[in-house]
Amino acid sequence: MPDFNLDDLRAELEVYAEPEKKRERSAMDERVIAGFEEIQRFVSSHGHVPRHGEDKDIFERLYAVRLERLRMRQEFHNLLSPLDHQGLLSESAESSVGDGEPDLDELRAELEGATGSTDITELRHVRKTVDKRAAEEIANRTACENFEEFRPTFERVKRELKDSVRRALPIQKLDELSLKEIHDNQFFILHGQIAYIAEVGKDFKTQYDRRDSRLRVIYDNGTESDLLMRSFQRALHRDEAARLITNPDLGPLFAQEPAEDDLASGTIYVLRSKSEQPEIAAHREVLHKIGVTGGKVEARIANAKLDPTFLMADVEVIATYGLYNVNRVKLENIIHRVFGSAKLDLEIRDRFGNPIKPQEWFLVPLFVINEAVERIKDGTITGYVYDPMTARLVKLEP
Repeated sequence: MPDFNLDDLRAELEVYAEPEKKRERSAMDERVIAGFEEIQRFVSSHGHVPRHGEDKDIFERLYAVRLERLRMRQEFHNLLSPLDHQGLLSESAESSVGDGEPDLDELRAELEGATGSTDITELRHVRKTVDKRAAEEIANRTACENFEEFRPTFERVKRELKDSVRRALPIQKLDELSLKEIHDNQFFILHGQIAYIAEVGKDFKTQYDRRDSRLRVIYDNGTESDLLMRSFQRALHRDEAARLITNPDLGPLFAQEPAEDDLASGTIYVLRSKSEQPEIAAHREVLHKIGVTGGKVEARIANAKLDPTFLMADVEVIATYGLYNVNRVKLENIIHRVFGSAKLDLEIRDRFGNPIKPQEWFLVPLFVINEAVERIKDGTITGYVYDPMTARLVKLEP
């Protein structure tokens, strides 16, 4: 009887093995995963599993109940085990029960005023009305089916935060976050995620004769929630790291008193490259470098063909605009925000062979640049952005 090498036999059989089919996740699965990830973030931040107890934060107590329910059902184990790098589903993990069972009457009182739906991401109490209220407070999230429509908006906001076009103000340091500041097209940071108020429903009166309305909130992790404005307001105040993201208003560009970054006088210049590189020459008529200098433009471009900033080629001056008491940083941030969607994405080599990505080159027609400069001068530019599809400045939604 011949000897078989089991390793060789296994390798040959794997060729004929049916490939594993990837399982499509349902909306319910996505919601369960999102709820479990919130628990994981809590554990990472606090160093222990969520627990019950009178001295615990309401969200910790909600997470404790949610984790218990996840542990009880095998189908959730099958779904979440590949993601459970902290071992939270194991009964041997640190107990989330704490000092006895939670006081449901007290917990119900703390959740008064909230509303919502059902399932493991929320608490269920004895009375049906209380079930609805509890769910609203933790803002049960679902997968946002049309998130790709919102993705560019989130990317723009992140870029504007990085460029200091927007600021993130701590909620806890504000005197009061009024409902007026929670409106459509407003951004916040809640539990470490950017939250976008996509829709605000009609106002209505609560049973206490207070104004409220329902929101559609989109988060930058691809989920969304449908909750009341007052519930969202409470969540912001309870999150110590919550932030209000300001609108892209940089303040006065032209100041009466010069600041540290101000130029006594300056010039916005628009250049066109004389490079013969095919990818540059093909777009020469609409490819422009927009910059600011406090000296003479001619001196700035004297050695252009040796400078990767100028695409390693000579340039011609297409237009110049004189400015006074202009803040260089604010002006450059404005230019990058307005024309960010048309920024040239090109890597070239400097004279030493090092790869460089030139900045401040944009695929924008000259007439649009002229309009942008006029709006910079009159202060209205903060309300506009360049649309490459229509080749014009379009007004941002309020």
